[in-house]
Amino acid sequence: MPKVQLSAAFGAAAECQPGKRKTDYWDTITTGFVLEVRESGGKSYYIRFQDAASRQRALLIGGYNDISFDQARKAARRLRSEVVLGANPLAEKQEKKAIPTYATLAEQHIAHAKTYQRSWWSTEGLIRKHLLPRWGRLRLDEIHPQDISRWLADKGAELKPASVEKLRCLLGKGFQLALEWQVPGVDRNPIRSVPKRAFDNRRQRYLTAEEAGRLLEAAGQSPNPQLRPILHLLLLTGARLSELLHAEWRHVDLERQSWLIPMSKSGRSRRIPLSKSAMEVIEQLPRFMACPYLVPNLETKKPFVSIKHAFKSAKKIARISDFHLHDCRHSMASFAIAGGTDIYVLSKLLGHAQISSTQIYAHCRPDLLMAAAESGAAQLGGVAKQS
Repeated sequence: MPKVQLSAAFGAAAECQPGKRKTDYWDTITTGFVLEVRESGGKSYYIRFQDAASRQRALLIGGYNDISFDQARKAARRLRSEVVLGANPLAEKQEKKAIPTYATLAEQHIAHAKTYQRSWWSTEGLIRKHLLPRWGRLRLDEIHPQDISRWLADKGAELKPASVEKLRCLLGKGFQLALEWQVPGVDRNPIRSVPKRAFDNRRQRYLTAEEAGRLLEAAGQSPNPQLRPILHLLLLTGARLSELLHAEWRHVDLERQSWLIPMSKSGRSRRIPLSKSAMEVIEQLPRFMACPYLVPNLETKKPFVSIKHAFKSAKKIARISDFHLHDCRHSMASFAIAGGTDIYVLSKLLGHAQISSTQIYAHCRPDLLMAAAESGAAQLGGVAKQS
């Protein structure tokens, strides 16, 4: 264990002692500062110290050709000061090294989503398309609220507010899982310091009875003969499109006029009562041997992957704009409210877990508002005449 006063000149001339694989030259000025010279000719600067358990430790400062002697000596003095004050720079370095990147957490997040999410592929798609390109290479302790806020603001230029909020929640879910799993380096969820931006994502589009008639008539002219019954049943039942496309005959009780949905969006099964009109549509549906579905793709006898193209063509023929497939559910709720259906009953019919979800659909239609205004005016008119 040769002790010398290390210097740039000494380092340049230092050689490994004959017969040894490496030689450590200990500095006489800075305790623990070492120049390691290997038989191969390679050289490195280290700081050697004893940890709290009196075990000898060595921390690499840098390769001889990577940093200057002055830089190495300055680092050695700083590290020595940390040791004297009770710190363990090697342990801290190891802890840093143990902190995974967001890419590692993302894979764990996706694997977890597959265990309970019905649409886990949606979660995976958002993570791979949006989150990984920005955060994948960073360690989890390097992701800060201010950086997330700026990133979300930038995303707002290309995505709708609801989509941006979905990304915020998805990133937050990943960090929440990391906290639950006690992932190294995660002692907080940075998303908690990134406030949700207020926005109104409610759609106010619904069909009038006349528009519904035009749409169904146009759907009847579609090359896809299943389009009209699909749209008709969506308007009559308020079911979600995915629920109807995957509906099976074994879940329809024609005698009791009931349709069982084994697994809804809320994660629970529910039954939809079938009106006489809905029953008439269902009774006219063709059945196919060994095909369990109500409205299958006639070519594959399996659920449609998409009916957007046929739906778009029908809307064009019917001269209906700004109307989405999910708005059929919205329209059904609007018709029900107009017919005097109680909002709590409607909530059960739509399969909502919370009444607040139903209130989004149960907006006041302009014609209903006008009727209320006329009613109020009539009452006021009566009072005015009496006075």
